[in-house]
Amino acid sequence: MTDLEGFHASFDGEPGYLDWAAFGPLSPAVRAEAQADTELLGSGRRSSIELVDAHVAEARELVAELIGAPVDEVVLQPSTTYGIMQAFYGLAGGLMLSRTEFPNLTVAATRASNALGSLHLQWLDSDDGFVTPDLVRESLTDDTTALAVSLVDARTGYRADLPALRDVIGDRLLIVDAIQGFGVVDVDYAAADVVCSNGYKWLRAGRGTGFAWFGERALERIAPVLSGYVGIDGELSFGVVPVPSASSAAFTVSRTDSLAAARLATALREVRDAGIGAIESEIAQRTGDVMYFADRYEVPVITPREPAQRAGIVTLAPAPQDAAPLAASLANHGLAVTLRAGLVRVSPHVGTAADTLRLFGDALAAFSSSRVW
Repeated sequence: MTDLEGFHASFDGEPGYLDWAAFGPLSPAVRAEAQADTELLGSGRRSSIELVDAHVAEARELVAELIGAPVDEVVLQPSTTYGIMQAFYGLAGGLMLSRTEFPNLTVAATRASNALGSLHLQWLDSDDGFVTPDLVRESLTDDTTALAVSLVDARTGYRADLPALRDVIGDRLLIVDAIQGFGVVDVDYAAADVVCSNGYKWLRAGRGTGFAWFGERALERIAPVLSGYVGIDGELSFGVVPVPSASSAAFTVSRTDSLAAARLATALREVRDAGIGAIESEIAQRTGDVMYFADRYEVPVITPREPAQRAGIVTLAPAPQDAAPLAASLANHGLAVTLRAGLVRVSPHVGTAADTLRLFGDALAAFSSSRVW
């Protein structure tokens, strides 16, 4: 059995799950690791506690390997948003981002701007919400110091071209929310300066498994405003307030949850061993199948057709009068998807088998047969 075949076999859920962009049911290996480590922490033995704590360094090393960065530039976070807030609160100048980004970006940016007054927001507007190089080029000003963007847009499934965005913004900072693409699309993260993500979706590691990478340029320009007592170099001492670390460790608040780190490390190993390129190819086939059925039953799709411009999300945009009947048909056929603002987000993974895709086709067929034209 190849590593990719083993990865396939690790998807052991019931047929019908097409909501990986919302939550990734934990893999068997992650569940087993969590149970074993919980028992170790229940022993009270120093050696057992240290064994579980070792997963923190392991998870950081695996994140660094997949990003292609030095391990001392990687920190673990409780979530993607924690990393994004660390970046935004430490910025000054103009921050460019789309109004239609997932709210963790827009809310964090607004809160940081309102709280400190050193950051002003430069909103991007477009008809489709895609953050393209041309849109950014037309909107840049001399005051722009950073661009924040989702690697994969949670609403439309559009996949940003990070190297092209880097070419457009030049020496400005590029801050990336990678949660909808990390581990499932092969990306040149070297084009970015900050990458924040979480393991609870496509990585199948559960919540609390966030992480962030702050590159050299980010370390020079982002102040560690939210740095906590663990974000220091050397030993902690009482009666003295030390300065923040010169490394990415400065962008941490408190000690890492070692159980979360164990789940993240296990999930990252599975992805690394299967190969991100192979995973990306498999997911491209699954999203292509979803688009095939949508086209067959004349359900509009707003996700880009080119595989290089999408990841695992396919967003359907039914006519307003069709949204509720389509949602009902999907639910009646036992399919889990995300419904939001009249859109239907379908997100398959490598382990999405033919039986689930068949259910999806049947649901669209039933919807189509009852549709009133």
